[in-house]
Amino acid sequence: MPTESEGLQIKTCTSQSHKAVSAEVLLDVEKARPVLEQIANKWSILILTVLCSRPSRFNEIMRRLEGITHKALSDALKRLERNGLIRREVLTKTTPVGVEYTITSLGRSLQQPFEALYAWSMKYGPEIERAQKQYDKVQD
Repeated sequence: MPTESEGLQIKTCTSQSHKAVSAEVLLDVEKARPVLEQIANKWSILILTVLCSRPSRFNEIMRRLEGITHKALSDALKRLERNGLIRREVLTKTTPVGVEYTITSLGRSLQQPFEALYAWSMKYGPEIERAQKQYDKVQD
């Protein structure tokens, strides 16, 4: 993430001030978007969370991620491997030959932000549910 010295300027929007976002911030968003699209989807976060605890085989990951399809898991694992976040290792000493996925140090660098996001979701999940119910009640 760019530091302030690298030019990232995030301006807070208050009810009193609705200034236009600077072009510089928009450029930063354009740089960040492709990266965030790769790591911030539901399955990528969950797969990396599973692999943070220990290396796992495909079927083990699938069992731990209820609701994921074979294709969705396969596609996500390929994307994560391509992005350098996980490593795929063929286990030739097993019968049949197996494949194990391990998180890389780059992938592990996401552990702290993911843990913070998880903690936030646990803390504010009930508030979001209340807001959704209130919204739905007004919409009906």
